Amino acid sequence: MFGISSLGWVHTLGSLPAIPVAVYMFARYGRIVPRSIPGAVYFFAMLIGSLTVFLVAHQKASYIIGVAAILLLIFGYGVGRLPIPGRISVYAETFSLTLTVFVLMVPTVTETLKRVPDGHPLVTNLKSPLLVGAQGVLVLGLVLGLIAQAYYLRGKPQAFRSTQA
Repeated sequence: MFGISSLGWVHTLGSLPAIPVAVYMFARYGRIVPRSIPGAVYFFAMLIGSLTVFLVAHQKASYIIGVAAILLLIFGYGVGRLPIPGRISVYAETFSLTLTVFVLMVPTVTETLKRVPDGHPLVTNLKSPLLVGAQGVLVLGLVLGLIAQAYYLRGKPQAFRSTQA
């Protein structure tokens, strides 16, 4: 179904929980909160997706996206544990984990539009106006989201005392 291999399904279904968990955390906390139960689910789903992309990918861009996702994920989950003074670590944590969502959504939207509906996909060309528009919406969402998060963090000093949710 959808031209996806068994390993491709492991990749897809393994990383799929990251999407609703990210939406939940953005709605509830305004950011990905790494030291929380949803944060742990997000981490493992993203890790599964990021690692298995190397087994299912056929394009150089997929490998770049996989490496970027892993590096951003490790940085985002690790920076809060470093002895960095002031607000810098929370901003770095928040922005890097938001970038992981973007890095997840670009290939997710692309692959979904290239495969659905089964047999007659909405997009057959990477330069399709629908795909370019969808990716543009993701970029706009990223920029506006980062601005909103910066504004939110600036007004919430308690976010800097503890990153616990």
